[in-house]
Amino acid sequence: MKQVLFLCTGNYYRSRFAEHLFNWFATQKGLNWNADSKGLALERGVNNVGAISPYAKEAIAERGINTVTPQERYPQSLMEKDFQGANMVIALDESEHLPLMQERFPNHADSIIYWLVHDIDKTKPEVALKEIEKKVFGLIEDLVINI
Repeated sequence: MKQVLFLCTGNYYRSRFAEHLFNWFATQKGLNWNADSKGLALERGVNNVGAISPYAKEAIAERGINTVTPQERYPQSLMEKDFQGANMVIALDESEHLPLMQERFPNHADSIIYWLVHDIDKTKPEVALKEIEKKVFGLIEDLVINI
């Protein structure tokens, strides 16, 4: 099984939404791909309470996806070993995550894909989550074409 790894700052909101959405769509399309997600700077998520953002959880449920469980894992930090298992790595906001990648994982900073979906301080959740959905669906469609 191939793996895509979604990165955001706190692994609480954007990357978790992308992970759940990707896994749902990949299953629906019969793709041999799985998604995981990690955070580049969990220490910056001082307001992150619980396992997953309520915005992400609600948006996942609104789409009829029932993959968020009461045992949902808590945010996890990106580690060097995570790159070894990933066939594709996508950071959700280039303006925010490229500097973090250059600081913390400089050997990988230029080899990953960067999207441009801002965090809640710059973009309303409904706008950001729709953009992530659009990008994830586009990624799924690209993978289906390249099977």
